[in-house]
Amino acid sequence: MSGNGSVRADGQGKRARVLLIAEAANPEWASVPLVGWSHSRAIARVADAHVVTQVRNRDAMVRAGLREGKDFTAIDSEAVAKPVHRLGTLLRGGKGKGWTMVTALGAVSYAYFEWLVWQRFGAAIRAGEYDIVHRLTPLSPTTPSLLAKRCKRAGVPFVLGPLNGGVPWPPGFNAARVKEREWLSYVRGLHRLMPWHGSTRSCAAAVIAGSIDTWKQFEGCCAGRLVYIAENGVEPERFPRVRTRRAQRPVRVIFVGRLVPYKGPDMLLEAAAPLLREGLVRLEIVGDGPLMAELKRIVAMERIGAGVTFHGWVPHAQLQERLVEADILALPSIREFGGAVALEAMVTGVPAMVVAYGGPAELVTPESGWLVPIGDRASIVAGFRERLEAAAMDPGEVESRAPAALRRARSLFTWDVKARQVAEVYRWVLGERQDRPDWGMPLREGAAGEGAEEDGARASSADRAGSGVA
Repeated sequence: MSGNGSVRADGQGKRARVLLIAEAANPEWASVPLVGWSHSRAIARVADAHVVTQVRNRDAMVRAGLREGKDFTAIDSEAVAKPVHRLGTLLRGGKGKGWTMVTALGAVSYAYFEWLVWQRFGAAIRAGEYDIVHRLTPLSPTTPSLLAKRCKRAGVPFVLGPLNGGVPWPPGFNAARVKEREWLSYVRGLHRLMPWHGSTRSCAAAVIAGSIDTWKQFEGCCAGRLVYIAENGVEPERFPRVRTRRAQRPVRVIFVGRLVPYKGPDMLLEAAAPLLREGLVRLEIVGDGPLMAELKRIVAMERIGAGVTFHGWVPHAQLQERLVEADILALPSIREFGGAVALEAMVTGVPAMVVAYGGPAELVTPESGWLVPIGDRASIVAGFRERLEAAAMDPGEVESRAPAALRRARSLFTWDVKARQVAEVYRWVLGERQDRPDWGMPLREGAAGEGAEEDGARASSADRAGSGVA
């Protein structure tokens, strides 16, 4: 144990002093920056956390009420980050594509970022001014950290994660892989040759795996230091409205996400086409991307335009207005790492229909939604069609799942619940608890950790208040 030896990370007594590395953390953006922001703010409620982020996030953090120097430090790594970003934009060949390329190039600029972090905070870490150094973002398990070894030498535990990524491409979807420009995914294993790859794993006091796939990537080298906490979370404050409508024909189905091949909006249209023609369902597509023109062509060809609405890109703050008017979120993504949109639907009382593969399969249960087995394209289309038709013929299937979806999201996946889980990891690496934290993998109902009862009670109250999910 480092520091004062009497540190508590669970809110009782002294709180852990944590240097929280969140290179991407921005309340005004979505995806990883929003994860970094939301998780870091929740951790700051259970520990004395100082956030270190990249300078691009400074203005948004100040607008959100944080004080630079007191609550956070912005590191200016633009000398490397800007040209790397420009190169990535050139090589990926289109917005929303080539994420493996983006991650690989990002590791270069991130190494420079961490080097600057050490220049700024290395002396304080060595002096014991922090009890823990915790890297929240990047989320990728392939991005190494030069801080891990230096923190271990300084006697300060280094915590890594939640990490998430590396979900294998399922067989039969090579065409989608090519369309996504995921060429580097064929040689993803080369990340093991990167500097600090080995020391990141050997020197981390704890590695938080944000998915089962990531757990498998680390269990060979870090089995005794692995803890499972799902990567994604949700802020109920961002989604205060709860669905009050009751499902009836036509059942309202919504797709939310980038219109790219791996998310499968074209498969959803194919699955729903006969139901749309018969007036059994209506489909709203929220999002934009390179498949927009193709999707509109399918709608025209199938003559289903009367039942399909394209909303385009919708600001994240306005997403709940679309969700609460839906009955089912349909996400036929075949390679989703996290699946935050499933939680955002569930927290508004909308059950999700997802492919039983990757992140969404760890969020949704048969009681709170629908899990379509992974397979080839034809089997996924058939699986979604079968379940959508069953829900359309008996809308009670929606109403039976909606309360469970709401409870599961609010009792297990709020950022405050996740922060309490992280606090238990802090206690463990500081020697204040002997047993490694374990809430199940995937998370079990009723096992979210200390404080989950309060969140569950609030969810139950919300159930009773929303007539459409009671």
